[in-house]
Amino acid sequence: MKTPTDFKIFLVDDDAFSLAIYEQRIKGLGYQNVTAFTSGTDCLNSLIEKPQVIFLDHAMAPINGFELLKKIKRFDPNIYVVMVSGQEDMQQALDALRFGAFDYLIKGQNESEKMQSVLDRIAKVQEMLKKKRPTIFRKLVAAL
Repeated sequence: MKTPTDFKIFLVDDDAFSLAIYEQRIKGLGYQNVTAFTSGTDCLNSLIEKPQVIFLDHAMAPINGFELLKKIKRFDPNIYVVMVSGQEDMQQALDALRFGAFDYLIKGQNESEKMQSVLDRIAKVQEMLKKKRPTIFRKLVAAL
């Protein structure tokens, strides 16, 4: 069974300084399978690596976070995308959730705790989904 620290995590932010801080914080929480991208295009081109979680900056160029979120969800709707923004804008948060984001985090204080909280919730959701999926044996028995 995978432990939460086995998550393959992508971090996407066009600000290299913020990206380095996020990578350090995530790794400090015990997650080692972390890949950082300063470009949304590079992230899209790497989706074949099958990340489970993507922390995605909202304000990027030339492709913004919402556009990238939509493309990620079209590629694989099961990827947990967490939008990260420096702006506390309720409409942006609602739009992110409407487009398929798992959560919306505001940059600032307590980022490590916020990221850990989101990753803990994702682990719980995955565990619940695993329990709800019938095994092949149960499917065969139910078919008889």
